[in-house]
Amino acid sequence: MYSSFHNHGINAIFFLIEEINQAKKRRTHVPSTTSISYTSSDETVASPSSALIASILNFYLDLSWRILRSCFLCVQAILILGINMADRVATSDKSKSVREEALTYAYILLYIFLSSAQIFFNKWVLSSKQINFPYPLGLTLLHMIFSSVLCFLLTKVFKILKVEEGMTAEIYVTSVIPIGAMFAMTLWLGNTAYMYISVSFAQMLKAIMPVAVFILGVAAGLEVMSCRMFLIMSVISFGVLVASYGEIDVNWIGVVYQMGGVVGEALRLIFMEIFVKRKGLKLNPISVMYYVSPCSALCLLIPWIFLELPKLDASGPWRFQPLVLTLNSLCTFALNLSVFLVISHTSALTIRVAGVVKDWVVVLLSALLFADTKLTVLNLFGYGIAIAGVAAYNNHKLKREASKTSSDESQEAEKVPLVASTSMLHSKIGV
Repeated sequence: MYSSFHNHGINAIFFLIEEINQAKKRRTHVPSTTSISYTSSDETVASPSSALIASILNFYLDLSWRILRSCFLCVQAILILGINMADRVATSDKSKSVREEALTYAYILLYIFLSSAQIFFNKWVLSSKQINFPYPLGLTLLHMIFSSVLCFLLTKVFKILKVEEGMTAEIYVTSVIPIGAMFAMTLWLGNTAYMYISVSFAQMLKAIMPVAVFILGVAAGLEVMSCRMFLIMSVISFGVLVASYGEIDVNWIGVVYQMGGVVGEALRLIFMEIFVKRKGLKLNPISVMYYVSPCSALCLLIPWIFLELPKLDASGPWRFQPLVLTLNSLCTFALNLSVFLVISHTSALTIRVAGVVKDWVVVLLSALLFADTKLTVLNLFGYGIAIAGVAAYNNHKLKREASKTSSDESQEAEKVPLVASTSMLHSKIGV
């Protein structure tokens, strides 16, 4: 399975890189003028501009087809690994029906599509002169308000989805508020980074996430330092350093914002683990959104009043495009809903594995969609090293979860004979 994944994945990635390079070479040979002329014996004749338009259309159609085909190969390779890894942890020996398997693949593809689209959508909204909305804090606040309202409507008014019970005021204050604050910090700083660095470079910096989570986990007593984990963290860190060194235009303000977002996300994951282990309350993603979104919105509202509201007032009347901002917020909510669908049909590990292919797709496609993205061989080489470290980290977590599951099952099996013998003893003595 792993050799098949390796062959398909590596071939798909390098195939897509080659297609992008060839497409850029072909694009440089497309004439920039609106007409083509040639000189005859007595006069200059201009060829029809329709020929140029047709050649440009053919170029972009061919390019789109090559990109879609390459992305499909990459997605296919990583999904084969993701489903098999998730089934080893989350499912039993029962065989799935064809319909359920098709739905699972559809949900994973939907998550990859929405996650990639949301990144590009946010970048476009924050950087585009047509939208004219360079307010990452305000955009994140809008997402949280939209998510809070929609969660309330779906769970309390229409009752399409169900919120899990068990939330108390003490749990909300000690657990949900820190999680909401860190979630707000992650989204705010991550969206701000898109205004200073390219999308591909931001994704490469995000590969350092397991290192931050592990270091904070060790500090919180949730993880144990070992030689194996130290080696994995060193590989990831080295890969990110190489990818950063290969970046042509490094904006250190954007790097600081992105790394701040990484730290915020790592703290959120640590708080979530503490929330589950120590409080003993497990919530599905919809319940998490229902409880966390209002708290995150409140945490974003306070800095927005002081940092971006004065800029909005100074720029004159508010002239925004409500349809675009609504679609952007709806895409964010749909992304969170797709996470719920994937986890409910597979496991949380599948989200991590699907996130790997999403990152590769975002890195490669951003080179075509945005002018500020310039990929180098050193970029891709370093990012490949970091992704290899992330894969090793996920594999380590998989084995630990599998061993924990087997130990729990063995403990349950040991309890059954004990209960049976106790009941037999009671029957003998007439209790």
